[in-house]
Amino acid sequence: MLFAGLTVQAQTVSRAQLEQWREQAVHALSIDSPLPPVAAHSFGSQPAAPGVHIEHVTFATQFGRRVPAIVYVPDHPRGHLPAIVVVNGHGGDKSSWYAVYTGLLYASAGAVVVTYDPIGEFERSTSRGSEVGEHDKPIPGLMHPERVGGLMIEDALQALRYAASRPDVDRNRIAMVGYSMGSFHAGLAAALASRQVPRIRALVLSGGGNLDGNGGTWDTSAAINCQGAPYRALSFMPDKGADLYALRSEAGPTLVMNGYLDHVVSNEHEFEPFFEDLRHRVAAITGSTRNLPQSVWLPNVGHRPSFMTRPAAIFLEYQLHFPNWTPEQIEQLPTIKAADWVKRTGVRISKGYIVDVKEGGIPILDLNLPGLTRDQLTAVPRAEWDRDPGTYTLAGWIPFALKADETKK
Repeated sequence: MLFAGLTVQAQTVSRAQLEQWREQAVHALSIDSPLPPVAAHSFGSQPAAPGVHIEHVTFATQFGRRVPAIVYVPDHPRGHLPAIVVVNGHGGDKSSWYAVYTGLLYASAGAVVVTYDPIGEFERSTSRGSEVGEHDKPIPGLMHPERVGGLMIEDALQALRYAASRPDVDRNRIAMVGYSMGSFHAGLAAALASRQVPRIRALVLSGGGNLDGNGGTWDTSAAINCQGAPYRALSFMPDKGADLYALRSEAGPTLVMNGYLDHVVSNEHEFEPFFEDLRHRVAAITGSTRNLPQSVWLPNVGHRPSFMTRPAAIFLEYQLHFPNWTPEQIEQLPTIKAADWVKRTGVRISKGYIVDVKEGGIPILDLNLPGLTRDQLTAVPRAEWDRDPGTYTLAGWIPFALKADETKK
């Protein structure tokens, strides 16, 4: 996409310098380099919706820990399939309504969709609860809290690698979508992906994407472990928001979808003028208008994941080419308010978010999809999980992180 009036300067940052910053960022966030083998394990599958089944899976992350995931798969694949990885926001996990709906919706379109639990939630919490916020709590003795955010970014990278490792997936047609905190982790994962990670063909960020500079929104986030400390750890970049988007632009386009009433991007300087200026700076860094971040602003809309809406589906279709959909078909699909689907199915939504201005008012594409129960959305059989909860949980990761922290230079 070209942007009217945008002046492109000669390249001011070399590819070698950008790569050096990427390597520095990976080290600063304690992301494994190289990444560990995916070592995926399946616990079986079951029907989920007409034409769609779910698979119960785990894959590897730091220190030999495992990530529980639910993977949505078309029953009758047509060739190698596109794939989408969902990165959750605060309080979200693979049982969140938007993760479930994204999985069912885009698997119906013919894509494989990977959803997983962030560290400290659902099967990665000692309580096995949702919205428990374990990862936000201070970890005594951890000198580098940015390690927690680094783990969450590594989990996203491993989810991408898991998707690419599947024999039914076309590794050249993989997208990532992220919401709120997940927009932050997905955006950084897309920027810091090494050659071990498949190209992220399309990136959709909602409730965020406003990567700024030192002392800005993300630096000063009260969520220290997952947002504030990780972003401050990247302050060696001279213009880190633009530098990160410059790194991202090498692989593919980014669509940022935000509401004017979103408290995460509520400052006027972060509305469209912010993104217009950001595009100018990215173009100056790369010497090109290719793959600059596109921004869509929604009136009377607050904090919400908009990647199940018609504009997002058309953007993803253009990049991924869904086997079961065309742009014309997407234009004709009806919509339903997310709140109505949640009320009908009972799938979990965060407290206070069912209101119209937030998640409840999203006009999601309507395929008359069913809901899924928490039992269906549990990836690891309980007896297996009980044998060694530390394999999955934040509590099991902490001793390894503390030990590694002692030797970090």
